Amino acid sequence: MLLLALDTATPAVTVALHDGRDVIASSSQVDARRHGELLLPAIDRMLDGAGLRLDAVTGIVAGIGPGPYTGLRVGLMTADTFGLALGVPVHGVCTLDGLAYAADREGPFVVATDARRKEVYWARYADSRTRVTDPAVDRPADIAERVAGLPAVGAGALLYPDTFPTAYEPEHVSAAALARLAAEKLAAGEELPAPRPLYLRRPDAQVPKNYKVVTPK
Repeated sequence: MLLLALDTATPAVTVALHDGRDVIASSSQVDARRHGELLLPAIDRMLDGAGLRLDAVTGIVAGIGPGPYTGLRVGLMTADTFGLALGVPVHGVCTLDGLAYAADREGPFVVATDARRKEVYWARYADSRTRVTDPAVDRPADIAERVAGLPAVGAGALLYPDTFPTAYEPEHVSAAALARLAAEKLAAGEELPAPRPLYLRRPDAQVPKNYKVVTPK
């Protein structure tokens, strides 16, 4: 087995290789505006450093968000393209689940990432492997009562200390954590989600509602 994992749902452009036993290579860069520029070169550098070719990959693991439309689609389109080109399965993993797994916490906690527009993508967890609510997007103040008293993980938690007074790293997801979580679930015979995006809201870019129609004379 050789899994290629990637995620572009947060400002981190993160990739990793997992050989069925552990992560053998990984790379992460934080740049919210250059997902499309950074992802493929990062994969190339990682494969070269590991002395491997892309055609050695037997499966793809892609973070499915939730995340902003523009960044998230870069990773998922890349994963789908590689899967088709290589003829290998593409597995989805919730980005929040990857952060929870990397946090390695025992008791109940919250994962929150930055959703922009003064909102967070978030979910509650019983432990690092067990999510107990569906991912959602909300203003931090609107969920303060629901997360009160719970430690929190992620950039969204670090941004809003009034709602998440006990916040911890990791700030962004890592493909290494996604790869380990996916490999663990696959080894246990669990079915992973389809590699389809969790947008949770409309994209930032919208078609103008009252634009002027220009017709030829």
